Amino acid sequence: MAWAEKLKLKKGLVRALTEAGFNGPTEIQQKTLSRIAGGQDIIAIGPNGCGKTTTYIMGALSRFTYAADGVTRVLILVPDREAVEAVIERFNQLNTNKSIRLVGLYPAPGTEAQMDDMAEGADIVVATPDRARAIYLKLGLNLNTVELLVIDDADLIVKQGLQLPVNELAASIQKGQHLVFTEVMHDKLDRMISTFMRQPATIEVEEIGEPAFDTIDQLLYHVPNFGTKLNLLRLFMQDEELFTKTIVFVNTRPTAEKLYKTLQNRNNNIVAIFSPWFFEWTGFSSVEDFMADETVRTLIVVNEDVGELPLQDVPFLLHFELPADVETYVTRVKSDAHKPDAETMALTFVTDLELNGVRKIEQATGHKIQVGDLPEDLVIEKERKKLSEEEKEAKTQTEEPERGAAFHEKKAKNSKNYNYSSGEKAKMTKKKKYG
Repeated sequence: MAWAEKLKLKKGLVRALTEAGFNGPTEIQQKTLSRIAGGQDIIAIGPNGCGKTTTYIMGALSRFTYAADGVTRVLILVPDREAVEAVIERFNQLNTNKSIRLVGLYPAPGTEAQMDDMAEGADIVVATPDRARAIYLKLGLNLNTVELLVIDDADLIVKQGLQLPVNELAASIQKGQHLVFTEVMHDKLDRMISTFMRQPATIEVEEIGEPAFDTIDQLLYHVPNFGTKLNLLRLFMQDEELFTKTIVFVNTRPTAEKLYKTLQNRNNNIVAIFSPWFFEWTGFSSVEDFMADETVRTLIVVNEDVGELPLQDVPFLLHFELPADVETYVTRVKSDAHKPDAETMALTFVTDLELNGVRKIEQATGHKIQVGDLPEDLVIEKERKKLSEEEKEAKTQTEEPERGAAFHEKKAKNSKNYNYSSGEKAKMTKKKKYG
């Protein structure tokens, strides 16, 4: 579909889009550009490569009908310096109004050069949240004139813990339109943007594509935090009949040590480390030795310490953490990497901050990963937060907590709507032949 058939864009912008190789709008552009032109707040959710960046660039450029005046009307927040430079490069590729001045703000030694850059005038500012806040506090960025606030890769901004500067900047913009672009939506992100979004339209597209190859069965368990992951792992490993042999993948040695000590204490020496770094620990130097040992059911593997492993006969591959390299995960779940009659299943534990990694895996494989219901008896760990001085003072003035009060709580949605021991276990009884 050509641009002119669906969207009312300036001829110069359409020409620049065509010259850049964008011959027509993507799905997310068809669904959002008219709403952006209408001034509505938008939450746009889509995978990498679906056209999110080009979408808000078109929306921003369309605001400048005449010569720009050097007053900041558009503020775009992105996660890091590389993203700042990439967005500015795309602007330069599509912008035909040469009076528009763009300025990039990102962490660098000192702020003087960027302050000077802003003093010369900036129509569009592309910045990391922390540096934009720093320049704003030094009176180098006037937010009173901002008409459009864009938060790109919002899930990565949350992952970096930059919610506070985002909220402070958004609160300082008196009137304006807000656009949020992200690969995934989750509770932490919703808490960040809910304070300033005004009746937003949520638009989601999924462009996974055709399956590139077959995979083994996969289940995804979405939990709130590391502590709940640990509780879920303990719960699964208590089922000796089902989880006869399991390889647990983690990203770092400290995490491997924590899991090893926890499972060993709870499960009576049924856990081992792959190529252990302490001689007193139970360990194996090969997957074959682990599979041959009838006394050990769980092998912990650190992703960074290994290459490709022979996993053909292992009943369960459990990713406690997603590997940094998507291809590492993909290689493990390809069905042709396993024996034709093997019944291997991949289980993956993720928190909100790891969901974008899941989306990248789904794009790479062409398969959506089925989400598993959490067991009814799983203990959900509460988030531990640092208290402000005022909160600490208020806390000391309240009643003493009841002795023996539990720190844990059950997840509300798990109230009798799922039973792992009957439901999920029934699905996977075929695994018992590995006992």
